[in-house]
Amino acid sequence: MKKIHKLVLKAYVGPLLAVFFIIQFVLMMNFVWRYIDELTGKGLAVSTIAELFICGSINMIPLGLPLAMLLSAIMTLGNIGENFELLAMKSAGLSLMRILSPMLFVVGIVAVGSFFISNNLVPYTNERMYDILYDVREQRQELKFQDGMFFNGLPDMSIRVEHQDDQSQLLHDVLIYDTRADNGDMTTTLADSGYISMSDDKAYLYVTLFNGQTYEHTRNSQWYDKNTMREHQFQRQDGTFPMNEVTAGGGRNTSYTESQTRNMIELEELMDSLQITIDKSSMAAYVPMLKNDIFSRDTTIIPNDSIRFDRSAYKAMNFYDSLGSLTMRQQAKVFSMALSSSRSSQGSYSFDEHSSKVALTQLYRAEVEWHRKLTMPALVIVFFIIGAALGAIIKKGGLGTPIVISVIFFVIYYVISIPGEKMAKEGTMESVVGMWFPLVLLTPIAIYLLKKATNDTSLLDMDWYDVKLRKLRKSISKRLPSWLKKKKNKKHNG
Repeated sequence: MKKIHKLVLKAYVGPLLAVFFIIQFVLMMNFVWRYIDELTGKGLAVSTIAELFICGSINMIPLGLPLAMLLSAIMTLGNIGENFELLAMKSAGLSLMRILSPMLFVVGIVAVGSFFISNNLVPYTNERMYDILYDVREQRQELKFQDGMFFNGLPDMSIRVEHQDDQSQLLHDVLIYDTRADNGDMTTTLADSGYISMSDDKAYLYVTLFNGQTYEHTRNSQWYDKNTMREHQFQRQDGTFPMNEVTAGGGRNTSYTESQTRNMIELEELMDSLQITIDKSSMAAYVPMLKNDIFSRDTTIIPNDSIRFDRSAYKAMNFYDSLGSLTMRQQAKVFSMALSSSRSSQGSYSFDEHSSKVALTQLYRAEVEWHRKLTMPALVIVFFIIGAALGAIIKKGGLGTPIVISVIFFVIYYVISIPGEKMAKEGTMESVVGMWFPLVLLTPIAIYLLKKATNDTSLLDMDWYDVKLRKLRKSISKRLPSWLKKKKNKKHNG
């Protein structure tokens, strides 16, 4: 390897690693704020929290790696260009592609590695992360209260405890807001002390309170004109809540996370099984309708039917000619029977809507995830080309201009990709179009910028645009009619 290649690699690898870890840290802060309410007050072990954060960080790699490639490429080429090192390399006879060759080698390794990360590592960590979050939600029975803080681990209930004794688990100065009623009623309970614990089989939540008051605000869904307040005091109050109410909606929804925990081979198997489920649901819906109502006397319509008739000797029937030979009353009877049969067919169309919708949603999501694993390496390469070309053009290093430009391109990419991905998940667009269209749109831009950088075009120089604009004005003025030129000159002189 030439010394100049080592120089370029040394200038590139450092910013790449630094930018990647900075971006991962920023994305992890978003992850922490997203799940902070579910992690606090549960008494979780440090190892469990660390494992969850590691899984969340790996889950963010497909989002942070392309941005890191874009920003680091702009910074590297910008620094080399700002220090006139890029100009010296080109003066020595090296083309831009020759200068970028060691960086392209690293980018190729990163692109291949990103595929295996997206295809193998991310699904595994997603499964572990969902399992940990599910276990955390199921560990609400531990109910570790922080002094003076509201505990929102139970649905439609908020509990505030002034202090919890570590040994006896006795709660002091308990405040409970209960809004589980569907009609809008709310119950507020104040107590001097109490206990909140789980049954041994974790099926029920036991609440025992001492010396307090209960305020029942009855609104009956008409809070704006009809509401009442009732109060009663108690020395001891016991309550039992089924855990299916406590953990409702808190479990892992495999219908929407299954596609995120599988690699490409497993996704293909999932898509095949989902397609079979959808076909069976459809067949179960329209086959009885075809057999019993529409083609009740024609067994050749339904596939895989064991009964067959030889109709080779049958002659074609002219339906309208046969109707013409009938009386008006007979025609009315035929039309009435046809109308009745069609309405009966419409009523007997018992399509299993729920199972088909779930299967279709899973199928669309699986197709999106399958294409996402392929777009990841391509996105890494395209973003590097854009970043390297822009860095060679603007010749500005540091974190100011490169961050602004990289964020602009990254936002443009996601503004384009999010609607396509959403429509692909909804089935209104083919997944291959929704997932690959942003890359197809950015690839010509990357090639154009690379060509301009290779030819040392001052793409971002405002003087270059001013010269081009003057040439365009002169070209337009030459093609103007003579009478329009005279009128324009008079107006200018006047």
